[in-house]
Amino acid sequence: APSIPPIYASVILYVAEKEGFFKKYGANVEIRPFDTGTAAARAVLSGDIEVALSPTTLMINQISNANASVVAFYGFPSPDWVLASTDPTKATCKDLVGQPVGVDAVGGARSIALRIMLAGGCPGVKIEDLKQVPLSSNTAPAMVAGSLSFGVLHLDDLAVLAVQGKKPKLVLEMKKTNPTSHYLLVIARQDKLKENRDGYVRMLAGLIEAARFMEDPKNADKVAEAAAPTGHSKEISKAALKEFLEIGFWASNDDGMDRKKLDAMIAVSVKTGGILPGKEVVTYERLVDPTVWKDANALTQQK
Repeated sequence: APSIPPIYASVILYVAEKEGFFKKYGANVEIRPFDTGTAAARAVLSGDIEVALSPTTLMINQISNANASVVAFYGFPSPDWVLASTDPTKATCKDLVGQPVGVDAVGGARSIALRIMLAGGCPGVKIEDLKQVPLSSNTAPAMVAGSLSFGVLHLDDLAVLAVQGKKPKLVLEMKKTNPTSHYLLVIARQDKLKENRDGYVRMLAGLIEAARFMEDPKNADKVAEAAAPTGHSKEISKAALKEFLEIGFWASNDDGMDRKKLDAMIAVSVKTGGILPGKEVVTYERLVDPTVWKDANALTQQK
């Protein structure tokens, strides 16, 4: 799970654990938070963990630039990233130049999202024109404390700011600047997936059932309780859940790895320099393995 405390995207993991969906399909799962999705991806590559939720662009870049031996088998198709300001007098592209902006880590998921949003929504302003401040998942608390005015945030972060009386002003929204963007991929090392494919299928079946469980309004209280590791109150979690479901954040009826979106993300990586010149650009076929979801979905139908 990315970030400490885990980002709200990780709630699906905790729901699958708390509601017994992993065990239902015979998967023995331990959830471990990592500082960032980037750190979790490194842990997958080193063999320390089996699965990670990692930024889509990061995986595209790592496979293209270094032929990283990972593959994706499930996706989070709808990014909720926004660039917000707690200073209503400074909420335009030109106001960003020279300003500190909260991210998770330089080169991390928020940093990558910032680069992409700037390219799509602030022509003429480059990421090098800003001062990135690495804060893991603590950007919203830093903005509440007044340490900085600008930050790359999730939808649940906006709720945190609002509750603390810091009504945020949106500068950029990923869904508007890059409507074909994709957020996270669930990845595994290729050799480990081949060795223990059945285990990955069973784990993913638990996530599929969790996603469907979360969509039912009558389960909102249970989802909010399972979201406790994120550090949010039940009130904030329920409000965030509604916002995330409205954008189709957790894939429940498909694998969340839409080809059109992923091809568009690959093109963005080439355009923004994420994929280095001379490197072989990853293809959709190399990036994903859609068969794991098909087998996991079939397993949920059997149950």
